Amino acid sequence: MVEIFARAVGAFVVLLLLTRLLGRKQVSQLTFFNYITGISIGTIAGSLTVDPTLKVSSGFVSLLTWCGLTLLVAFFDVKSRSFRKVIEGEPVIVIKHGKILEHVLKKQRLDMDELQVLLRNKDVFSIEEVDYAILETNGELSVLLKEQKQPLKRGDMAMPTQTSARPQAVQIPMPIQVIADGKIIDENLQPFNLNMAWGHDQLAQAGTDLSEVFYAELQQDGTLYIDKNTDHFIH
Repeated sequence: MVEIFARAVGAFVVLLLLTRLLGRKQVSQLTFFNYITGISIGTIAGSLTVDPTLKVSSGFVSLLTWCGLTLLVAFFDVKSRSFRKVIEGEPVIVIKHGKILEHVLKKQRLDMDELQVLLRNKDVFSIEEVDYAILETNGELSVLLKEQKQPLKRGDMAMPTQTSARPQAVQIPMPIQVIADGKIIDENLQPFNLNMAWGHDQLAQAGTDLSEVFYAELQQDGTLYIDKNTDHFIH
């Protein structure tokens, strides 16, 4: 009993320290990879607590190895978008312009009953109301309702004082990520007949360049939201 108590206390302390080290992503953005990692680390800690045949040193080495590899993956995940796509996948559109993409559902092994459950979790009870639906990497569904189905916002009641003079060749159905981690995402521009040259031109018009930008998003009105890679703290 004393040995089990000591093992449990040791495993608890190590797990507490490692959880703080791994950060909040394990809970707040639980992808399939995070889920498997959490289960594996928890299993090792449980075995270390109750299995007297498992050496304490072996258990701690296993815990540290799993957490070390998880941290290594997280490091490359932040540094490389291509690596992030391989490990975590990427969001996929399952409903586009109100049309269910059956081939995408099959590829994601998602049936209609499961899709409707995900929609109901977003308080959407009819697919007819949906313009876009995106299956996120953590398994949740993000839903954009059709314009006439969207709730009225305070900004919608304000009378426009000036119309935008910016030309818009194509309709932007939702805000589109065009720069992430300081890199232009060409595959997000192509569906709208845009390219990297357009991106550099827009940044030049905004008085900046790619080296200064961390994130940029093309808005539905054709404007570009830009977040620079230098944070300014507000006192």
